[in-house]
Amino acid sequence: MENINSWKDIRWSDVEQKVFRLQLRIYKAAANQEFKKVYKLQKLLISSQYAKYLSVRKVTQENVGKKTPGVDKILITSSIEKFKLAKRLKLNGKSSPILRTSIPSGPGKERPLGIPTIEDRSKQMLAYLALCPQWEAKFEAGSYGFRPGRSVNDAIEAVFLGISKKPKWVLDAEISKCSNRINHKYLIEKCETYPELQMQILAWLKAGILDGEKFAFPDQGGILSLLLANIALHGLRERLDASINSLGGNRRANLQTTTYVRYADNFVVMHPNKEILENLLVEINKFLDPIGLELHPTKTRLIHTLNSTISSPPGFTFLGFDVIQREKWVRMRAAFTKRESKKKFITFITPSQEGVKKHKLKIREIIRKHRGASQTRLIQKLNPIIRGFALSNRSQIASRIFQDLDKYVFEHLWKWAKKRHPKMSRYKLKSKYWHTVEKRNWVFGTQTGEEITLQLQYHSKIPMKRHAMVKGAASPFDGNLIYWAKRTGKST
Repeated sequence: MENINSWKDIRWSDVEQKVFRLQLRIYKAAANQEFKKVYKLQKLLISSQYAKYLSVRKVTQENVGKKTPGVDKILITSSIEKFKLAKRLKLNGKSSPILRTSIPSGPGKERPLGIPTIEDRSKQMLAYLALCPQWEAKFEAGSYGFRPGRSVNDAIEAVFLGISKKPKWVLDAEISKCSNRINHKYLIEKCETYPELQMQILAWLKAGILDGEKFAFPDQGGILSLLLANIALHGLRERLDASINSLGGNRRANLQTTTYVRYADNFVVMHPNKEILENLLVEINKFLDPIGLELHPTKTRLIHTLNSTISSPPGFTFLGFDVIQREKWVRMRAAFTKRESKKKFITFITPSQEGVKKHKLKIREIIRKHRGASQTRLIQKLNPIIRGFALSNRSQIASRIFQDLDKYVFEHLWKWAKKRHPKMSRYKLKSKYWHTVEKRNWVFGTQTGEEITLQLQYHSKIPMKRHAMVKGAASPFDGNLIYWAKRTGKST
């Protein structure tokens, strides 16, 4: 492993293992508040050639934007170029301008996206490998966004546990323009790392954006920006707990009945008492003020999970799921035991109506664009989208929605077939594109001889599976390899 002369000579299992061991040591030192040791280990990791190889690989091979160039219009695809980049990679306190573009964020909507150069992305990944384990040792248990080992499903499960036993008032909040308005000086000081890395982060924060042919306002973008946003918002839960302790009444009960769930710049705070939430809203604004952030005026609201208010119906939408509670029927309550009959409501968490609508539009567009394509090509395009949506939403109440989506897909596939063969009878059309597999008579697939070689994935065939929420403040760097191996289904 020591004599590496080309990209093909690298043994990636050894590289990942060596980098991960260093990250474990950084996590342990940060957990024990041994700051000098943390800085020393971070310098060691950033200067490690193994970490540089891994950073370049993640950016040029594993990242979704690997084929998207920055301002310099340079793409690194060959093994020779990757090896040369890894050899010269160094955090030198400099940054290239960021290319600004727009991407669709909904029907008729767009949002700006900053694209650093490939070299800057690799440098940011190197810094991320050093900073991530340090902050994983500090982050609060209620933070789930863009952290290793945590996902949207963990955040939604935390919301369910927070309201499953009692209806609550919810402060549904979103921070406006999180990445554009962070106070740079405040953020750099809060990173708590050694000066050279601080200077490099500041260079990225102040990098000018190239919008067309003009330089626009300074902004942060790329791999490190999400971690920096989490660092900036760290401590909000501690501030809320301190505020609750200062209120009158039963402090312990107030703390236990307060649920805080944050996913990047979106978060919810839940409590049975509306007045307490209003006081917490004031504290949140005080916390955000020195960071240079503020809550979105239209997307921040107070609602109840069960009862409607003058301004809004019950329930809220969070991370692509609709959360609402409804009263049980009298007959339903009588069917339960005496202990369970005290709970006179049911909590429903379903894929959001807006998310389902976007998914339908995407399916319809693909079917329309492939009117002249073969059935095989159409199935190959639809299957990843259908499967991805079903897998990401199957942890909640989604069976009926999946059945409706299958019906929607069938209706549009039938129109697709009729457009291709307007004079063909329905019987022949069905036998040409739909086949019988076991007890299923309407399977959209391709047939070779008597064998079905490729068939369409149905939403309803993905089994429902309850998501097991991550334990407390657990992190992949905490050394509990057995827990994380079981959770991810992989051996470390």
